[in-house]
Amino acid sequence: MANKVVRIILIIVLFIVFFELGLFGSYTIVTAEAPNIQGLIDMQISKITGFFSPENVNQVLVKDPTPLTISNKKDVALQMEELSKVDGVNYESINVTTYEDPDNSELNVTIQALGYESPNSTSGQIVISQVPSYKIIAYGVASYKSGGLMVDKDSVTINSVLKLY
Repeated sequence: MANKVVRIILIIVLFIVFFELGLFGSYTIVTAEAPNIQGLIDMQISKITGFFSPENVNQVLVKDPTPLTISNKKDVALQMEELSKVDGVNYESINVTTYEDPDNSELNVTIQALGYESPNSTSGQIVISQVPSYKIIAYGVASYKSGGLMVDKDSVTINSVLKLY
């Protein structure tokens, strides 16, 4: 039994040694400089210990986002339309979520909505499609005001505009 444990430990040590030699060799080839061995080992140790830090463990165990209802959907839809350069945003499709505590006075929110492209014109006829063409994802800051939870229009930034097929 002790012989098997020694073999397993030896295999692990050899694996680590060959990995490090490969890392140093590839570093030398890529940078054409001698590697800073202490710096590379310190970087590896800090990355490995970073995986197990309490902050990163909590980020991995992320809870589901909290859906929110905002009172200025039309204003947010117009702002998203202007920023994303689409021809229309369906304000009824706006979905606002946050990972923060909804009781905070200000919340960072994720805003998702469906967008439309310009009508197609074929042979003199204009064909207006009811099918959305884009999914728009934006970020913003929401706060509670007299009318309820409102997203600050000036804080809205577009993260992505995805083409739907």
